[in-house]
Amino acid sequence: MKPQAITPTPIDADARKSIAPVICYPVETLPRPDLRAYQAVRDDLELVDRVTVPARDAATWIVPAGHFCRLRCEEGPQVGDLNLFNANDISERLYTGKTRALNGTHVGLGDQLFSNFPYMRPIATITHDTLDWYGFDEFGGSVHDVIGTRCDPYTHNLLSHGGQYHHCCHSNLTRAVARHLDMPLTQAEQHVHDVLNVFMCTGFTRDTGQYFMKASPVRPGDYLEFFAEIDLLGCMSACPGGDCSAQHSSDVAQCYPLEVEVLRPRRVPEGWAPPAINGYDRTHGA
Repeated sequence: MKPQAITPTPIDADARKSIAPVICYPVETLPRPDLRAYQAVRDDLELVDRVTVPARDAATWIVPAGHFCRLRCEEGPQVGDLNLFNANDISERLYTGKTRALNGTHVGLGDQLFSNFPYMRPIATITHDTLDWYGFDEFGGSVHDVIGTRCDPYTHNLLSHGGQYHHCCHSNLTRAVARHLDMPLTQAEQHVHDVLNVFMCTGFTRDTGQYFMKASPVRPGDYLEFFAEIDLLGCMSACPGGDCSAQHSSDVAQCYPLEVEVLRPRRVPEGWAPPAINGYDRTHGA
């Protein structure tokens, strides 16, 4: 429980609270993808790879630039924790903090996923989402968040007073990245980063502001699809919390595998080109 406030309420408290908010990052000038161009090539796709992400484990795959990738629910409600890297330079990776700042707490159709500094460019564009009907529910929950960091053994150890759990998403991603890059676990762990929580239904409680999860609305046949703006290495964990209706980091939750499809269009979207690395000169005022 959070402690109660001990500072006396100032006489102008209501006036301070009533000040209207200002959007931190106005995005009117942010270049937006032409979804019509992406949609025009989606009807003629060739399956070039299919990867199964085992329950309570993770897997990796490559999505070449100009290809589509579908993250699919096939057997039962299941959430996935997704990492994305530049396949040719893993120091460039998904930056959920800036993606959240530019798109909102949850992402969907037409949103772009941005990479970390100093690259800071869109690396993937969401082109289809079969859960786009969900919106925000009465609790403030929605799907596909870029809020949560991923379940991990360190937080589990802290909250369970010393417990050891090795199949949380952080560890699953670490093992999969280590296998793919043929590097020690301790080195691979440094590359695992905050995730896009695919299919996970989350939000913040209105009274305490705590991060919450609830049963995912995902069902077999649902998928989230993105277009690779650059060559991507994907890594996803099928969360040990299953649909996250009760807990994560669990050996008792019902869990299912997830499927990944990589699809090649017959042609690239009209006018498309891989985005350039961010144009900031990196002098930092020196």
